[in-house]
Amino acid sequence: MDLLLDSGRAPGDVLVITTGAQHPWADHELSFGEASYWAQHDAGDDVFYTDAAIASRAATRAVVVVAVNGGPADAAATALPLALSRAGALLIVCGDPQHINSVLGAGV
Repeated sequence: MDLLLDSGRAPGDVLVITTGAQHPWADHELSFGEASYWAQHDAGDDVFYTDAAIASRAATRAVVVVAVNGGPADAAATALPLALSRAGALLIVCGDPQHINSVLGAGV
């Protein structure tokens, strides 16, 4: 994240999707309720972290980062195509390359 921001990307340009454990920021923000959490998404002025299970509600952002960090077996298979459809300019996928390749059915 630091590299993206240091390279000139605005925080509101970035969406982070996790397939396993949620990012601590998302857990914290959800503790204030879903309405507040999604209001921050809609404001679009900060990095937004979401779980793959609810990421379909997220809007397109210039940069989408997918952290394939566990979760149900189909989480990555669902998250990756969704992330591709939400990435306006750049899609970054982090995780075990063998697992990601098996989900995509290709060498990435």
